[in-house]
Amino acid sequence: MRKRASSAQSRLVLVALIAMVLALAPASSEEIARLQKLMEWKAGQTIADVGAGEGEIGFAAAKVVGEQGRVYLTELDEKKRKGLEDEVRTRALKNVTVVQAAVKETNLPVACCDAIVLRRVYHHLTAPGEMDASLLRSLKPGGELAVIDFSPRKGLSESDPVEGVPANRGGHGIPQKILVEELKAAGFKIQKVVGDWPEDSYCVVAKRE
Repeated sequence: MRKRASSAQSRLVLVALIAMVLALAPASSEEIARLQKLMEWKAGQTIADVGAGEGEIGFAAAKVVGEQGRVYLTELDEKKRKGLEDEVRTRALKNVTVVQAAVKETNLPVACCDAIVLRRVYHHLTAPGEMDASLLRSLKPGGELAVIDFSPRKGLSESDPVEGVPANRGGHGIPQKILVEELKAAGFKIQKVVGDWPEDSYCVVAKRE
């Protein structure tokens, strides 16, 4: 009996670890290419990667927008922000700007972006209403927001609970329906919902009219 309990517990721990690894893993080149096609990134555009982490999406976008374009990488975590700044200097990127994010604000210039991306960031927002309003302000009229996220995962919710977020999240993650409702409430118009995103995630594309 003890062996069975121990085996079941081990499986739960393994599932939780796998879920955590997937949640923290950077975007693959295939995922970024799919995102680029979905949002139709172009030379000369301004694109922001909000909650950029290691910056893989923003650095890929910088190649697309070129010298006439601009990419913003934002991070709330100071250590990650400094890491991004170091990477920008190492790569000698002149079209990339790193921004210190805030809990309720993107800290991006008003109406600066043609496109904004949040990948596995939204479910961490403790003030989603205020941040949604800030994201809307940061987009140009006609600009698009892509939010990549996942529904609550039991193993991840138990091993790595997210503190301070609204109770309706239901664990570590956010139901697609709730995300869509919150973006609509902020004034976004939903353009596309892709349910078969890599690693059991989804992608919602919304527009500022």
